[in-house]
Amino acid sequence: MSKKNQNNTGGDSVLDENRLIAERREKLHALKAETIAFPNDFRPNTNAAVLHERFADDDTETLAEVGETFALAGRMLAKRVMGKIAFVKVQDGTGAIQFVIQRDNLPEGLYQQFKQWDIGDIIGGSGSIFRTQKGELSVKPVELRLLTKSLRPLPEKFHGLTDTETRYRQRYVDLIMNEDSRKVFQTRSKIIRFIRDFMEAPGREFLEVETPMMHPIPGGATARPFVTHHNALDLPMFLRVAPELYLKRLTVGGLDRVYEINRNFRNEGVSTRHNPEFTMLEFYWAYANYNDLMDLTETMLRELAIEVCGSTTVEFEGEDIDYGSPFERISVEDAVRKYSPDLADADLWDMETLKSACAKHDVHVDKSWGEGKLLIELFEATAESQLMNPTFITAYPTEVSPLSRRNDENPLITDRFELFVAGREIANGFSELNDPEDQAARFQEQVSQKDAGDLEAMHYDADYIRALEYGMPPTAGEGIGIDRVVMLFTDSASIRDVLLFPHMRPEV
Repeated sequence: MSKKNQNNTGGDSVLDENRLIAERREKLHALKAETIAFPNDFRPNTNAAVLHERFADDDTETLAEVGETFALAGRMLAKRVMGKIAFVKVQDGTGAIQFVIQRDNLPEGLYQQFKQWDIGDIIGGSGSIFRTQKGELSVKPVELRLLTKSLRPLPEKFHGLTDTETRYRQRYVDLIMNEDSRKVFQTRSKIIRFIRDFMEAPGREFLEVETPMMHPIPGGATARPFVTHHNALDLPMFLRVAPELYLKRLTVGGLDRVYEINRNFRNEGVSTRHNPEFTMLEFYWAYANYNDLMDLTETMLRELAIEVCGSTTVEFEGEDIDYGSPFERISVEDAVRKYSPDLADADLWDMETLKSACAKHDVHVDKSWGEGKLLIELFEATAESQLMNPTFITAYPTEVSPLSRRNDENPLITDRFELFVAGREIANGFSELNDPEDQAARFQEQVSQKDAGDLEAMHYDADYIRALEYGMPPTAGEGIGIDRVVMLFTDSASIRDVLLFPHMRPEV
């Protein structure tokens, strides 16, 4: 097709849509003139899912004996008029069911009005339940109402809404047209409900709390914050990059097990794995260490797989992920050696060795970085993508772990882990640093890095240091990325597929 014809086709499509919208608007104006537009007095007494479940095994004769009237409401997705009878697909929040509408079952003139209704209109109907000759469970309405007039036509029914960007921008249409999208968000809700039940179950009994989303000092993660301003207090404020420092204040206060399912905001790039606004589970557990966290996390994900997917083996992007076997635990250093055989005998704390290895793998090196930062960069370049089955990577360098407790035997590393599944980070946890003097010194180092131009380095939080000086018990804390967990358990390739309203550039 020539470019000219393509442009004409696009123009015709827009003109057709505008014509349809104009026709529907005329119908709406007629309804308003009769004062019957947008009624709010129809009350469903059931839904599609309930009917399909209740009558799944009932035949025509059995259904004929059901002496109930069922009222349902939903969007009309398909309509086939055949003289005095019409077959309509109606979709509510639980699924779809067929209305078989017969002229002689309705009040005088209503069937003729119904024939003027459009695909996309929201209707209500009440009547008996039966099966058609083809065996389809259906409702035979004796009452029929137009509840909401749809002004815009839905996408073409055979292909639905397939343009990815439009699906993200117009999620409301995506949810109408694509059952898979609805299932993703139903699963997301199920996952979050499971997590709450898991954390609060007898024997764990974590307390759900809420902490501020606007902070006077950004902290709890190395990330660039969003900046806003509080007019009444005349103060700059920062949208939360993590709730960590507030949750640990609660541990100081004697709340030994706390968790928050929280929204975080980080002023960073957008990718298939990153959105500026995202959801985390973050929790803190007094008198526990990072090994306890790994045990709990492994149990949580294993039980979650069974709850959501019915199996401990879950497919993701064509790979079977095994949540049933014990999760591997391996240090950062050993992971680099494992996936870079040429470095098997190298001293990975030697600066020149690290610089040479980074150069070989095209890893950018900043002159301010120490051995710990170089080691992490090398890990991310060589090992991270190889970690398909759940793997805890442990012994993170102190240099890149400003809030983690140093290892008792090696001060260059911390008692910290990150969990990787399908080559992506899912969780980050560690034994907490509860030495106020050590924490103050690490904050100062972060300030030096910020002064040197690191926009993601932390600020010095004097109140948090004061809290630690009152004494925080030995504690372990962890953050788990809810969005990435949902991606894994719904086989979603992009984080935008599991966010109802992902952030996008403005439409041109």
